[in-house]
Amino acid sequence: MAGQRVLLLVGFLLSGVLLSEAAKILTISTMGGSHYLLLNRVSQILQEHGHNVTMLPQSENLLIPDIKEEEKSYQVIRWFLPEDYQKRMTKHFNSYIETALDGRDEFEGILKLMEIFGIQCHYLLSRKDIMDSLKNENFDLVFVEAFDFCSFLIAEKLVKPFVAILPTRLGSLEFGLPSPLSYVPVFHSLLTDHMDFWGRVKNLLMFFSFSRNQWDLLSTFDNTIKEHFPEGSRPVLSHLLLKAELWFVNSDFAFDFARPLLPNTVYVGGLMEKPIKPVPQDLENFIANFGDAGFVLVAFGSTLNTHQSQEVLKKMHSAFSHLPQGVIWKCQSSHWPKDVRLATNVKIVDWLPQSDLLAHPSIRLFVTHGGQNSVMEAIRHGVPMVGLPVNGDQHGNMVRVVAKNYGVSIQLNQVTADTLTLTLKQVIEDKRYKSAVAAASVILRSQPLSPTQRLVGWIDHILQTRGAAHLKPYAFQQPWHEQYLIDVFVFLLGLTLGTVWLCGKLLGVMARWLRGARKVKKT
Repeated sequence: MAGQRVLLLVGFLLSGVLLSEAAKILTISTMGGSHYLLLNRVSQILQEHGHNVTMLPQSENLLIPDIKEEEKSYQVIRWFLPEDYQKRMTKHFNSYIETALDGRDEFEGILKLMEIFGIQCHYLLSRKDIMDSLKNENFDLVFVEAFDFCSFLIAEKLVKPFVAILPTRLGSLEFGLPSPLSYVPVFHSLLTDHMDFWGRVKNLLMFFSFSRNQWDLLSTFDNTIKEHFPEGSRPVLSHLLLKAELWFVNSDFAFDFARPLLPNTVYVGGLMEKPIKPVPQDLENFIANFGDAGFVLVAFGSTLNTHQSQEVLKKMHSAFSHLPQGVIWKCQSSHWPKDVRLATNVKIVDWLPQSDLLAHPSIRLFVTHGGQNSVMEAIRHGVPMVGLPVNGDQHGNMVRVVAKNYGVSIQLNQVTADTLTLTLKQVIEDKRYKSAVAAASVILRSQPLSPTQRLVGWIDHILQTRGAAHLKPYAFQQPWHEQYLIDVFVFLLGLTLGTVWLCGKLLGVMARWLRGARKVKKT
């Protein structure tokens, strides 16, 4: 078995080593936040594997103002937004997070954010110096991020082939995958793949709502497209989604429900994983204080860290203080309630090495917001979870965690200290959670190729074949009435109705003839 795996790996990667030269690749991340972190990792991987990578990021990274920047191995093109735009962006983002934390409908907030990203895209496309510089570089390939619609427009402006990466699980964006509604849950439906009758009814109705919402999101860039592309050659964003040569997906079937894929769709969940390093000594000393009881890790992602309410912090602290385990909590000290004294088993830090701590042998539980990268890291290291989802894909992620018995989910706006304490103890003490997520870790780790190898191997394949037309179904070129056989159904319906009508007419004629024959016989 091991020998077959080695042969498969060699066969997949050797052709890239022997046949491909270093390509010039442009990666784009104008959204910032965790989207930037993923594209940063992609850029590092491609650079380390021999390609010449240039990244065009959102220089201020407004969604993670306190991010720890590391030295880049690749080239970065810096550009800066006007100060008034930065303030406007920060204001709308904070409002969106507050809406989500209150448990209110977040879609209107997302629409406003996308409108601002559309304005940002207009500003970027208007920067003749940047666009000319990108054109002069003559890149071989552009690497875009699914929700960064501006990156698709930049690739189109440069007239270069591009591949895309979806930072979430499948379903958050429609780009042509077959999605049978009988067992593939629609995004935000909070359903599993095991649907009863009413679940399927809900899924169908949610599909229409999702389709409308995606149309609204894509339309936020209509004005930018009109201003920067001449009439007659204006791209349609929904068509650009289908134009991507490859779609990489930051997920894995160890986490997501099984569903159909297309040949140009590649799962690369776990890309953020890096070699494990020793935990900093101060954290190691803290962990050692709790012996066999171990510790609980608490982290709420790159953006929610600075938006937690004082009331929620107090409830969580009260719950943690009743645990026999130590608690290492990523929480900004400047946001900590002044009237709360830290329990002896709780340590708060502004930053922590999340992956290294998840790999620590003494970890017992991960308390998370349910972000995609965090969930994938927990599964990789076999750590059960308690999720307090807030926004975006987090609620659906925790539906999958609960369905696969990797952990438990609690609504953040309904949490109390007592319920949180009971839930934490339940997941730590019930070994079924640990067993299930440990089995998922085996599924994730035992695949023939690692996420990095899949990413690099498929990029090399695309560069050598100069595109992926051989991986795309003809359905992408078909009009909708052909793709869904509407014309065939209409033809067969017409043929059936015509046949019924003709038979009816013939029967009528025969009936009249028989009546006439009887009358003649009587006379």
